[in-house]
Amino acid sequence: MNAFEIYGGKKLKGEIVPQGAKNEALQILSAVLLTSEKMTISNIPDIKDVNKLIELLVELGVNVARLNKDTYTFQAKDINIDYFQSAEFKTKGGGLRGSIMIVGPLLARFGKAAIPKPGGDKIGRRRLDTHFIGFEKLGAKFNYDADNHFFQVDATNLKGSYILLDEASVTGTANIVMAAVLAKGTTTIYNAACEPYLQQLCKMLNRMGANISGIGSNLLTIEGVDSLSGTTHRMLPDMIEIGSFIGLAAMTGSEITIKDVHFEELGIIPTVFSRLGIKLERRGDDIYIPAQDSYEIETFIDGSILTISDAPWPGFTPDLLSIVLVVATQAKGNVLIHQKMFESRLFFVDKLIDMGAQIILCDPHRATVIGLNNAFKLKGIEMTSPDIRAGVSLLIAALSAQGRSVIYNIEQIERGYQHIDERLLALGAQIRRIEGKPLH
Repeated sequence: MNAFEIYGGKKLKGEIVPQGAKNEALQILSAVLLTSEKMTISNIPDIKDVNKLIELLVELGVNVARLNKDTYTFQAKDINIDYFQSAEFKTKGGGLRGSIMIVGPLLARFGKAAIPKPGGDKIGRRRLDTHFIGFEKLGAKFNYDADNHFFQVDATNLKGSYILLDEASVTGTANIVMAAVLAKGTTTIYNAACEPYLQQLCKMLNRMGANISGIGSNLLTIEGVDSLSGTTHRMLPDMIEIGSFIGLAAMTGSEITIKDVHFEELGIIPTVFSRLGIKLERRGDDIYIPAQDSYEIETFIDGSILTISDAPWPGFTPDLLSIVLVVATQAKGNVLIHQKMFESRLFFVDKLIDMGAQIILCDPHRATVIGLNNAFKLKGIEMTSPDIRAGVSLLIAALSAQGRSVIYNIEQIERGYQHIDERLLALGAQIRRIEGKPLH
């Protein structure tokens, strides 16, 4: 098992470029199945989850060519629908949560699809009902084999429909949109997710010949078309990486410039970090974070403790709550972190407590952080990464801590962050990859 060995307590300095957006990539790459024409996609992140999806597309029969380190062409001209029934597909599809995203495009173009129950982070229940209820509203019929954890979906005649989503699911909205673009008639999706990544998908589909209106709102209207053509598309930078690097700079007291962030697409993210007392400055399309010896958490106007919680876009993304929590451990002041969406995402705080952080885990969804104001530095320990975001939070903690830390199960981190050790080394971090496994 690979691990990261980190000697923390060192100030970093320099520029870092965020990778392409992981969550956008899983949608955009699935959408190449909607056309037989060539698609050129750039700024694709070189991470395990994305690479696994590209491998799955190849196995399905998509012709994939890599033009350079982050740009590929895709042509889904000869798709092998029978691949769904293979044992290999059940293994590969089940190991990647993003594999659910291929169902909508396959239903739209070929009228059927199948998918094993996808894997992913162990962060609580992540139901797929929104996807399948939407498909059913469009006329699809599905069967779930509980013994083999396998979904079979048939949709030989998709028709537009009014769909009111019970949750503003990003992947659910994207999947239903991709199914609806080739359906007959008009589809209306209310309570649709409106994240920048979904906007990117809709804009790309329109360039391919789709007819989608209401982009950026929670009410999407899709007029079905007969076919789609190829196009080119460039991914946004990953907003979760950008938030992670803001947190890294604050925790380590470092002067860091984050390049080419597409600032207008970051929504409330810079504001939330500013409320933790972190100084950041927009310079063109870069974010400059000066070295700070301390940062103070704001209170509400009446003086009560600040609460930071997740919410559908344009609210604060749940993927950054783990980062906010770890950054708050060395702030001046207190904050309540309320993770509404996933009931297991805060369970990594035991590692931070072992490092010396003062955190009260109120319940599976809420944690109160009592900031140490850098008066007591975290201490290095050995720990295991439970999921992508918690793993990076622990990595940030280790980089700020005194002494040696080892993080095991870094495969989880590398599912979402490309070449993270190399990029941190370029900033001056003392980090290296080692072989080893935890004692417990």
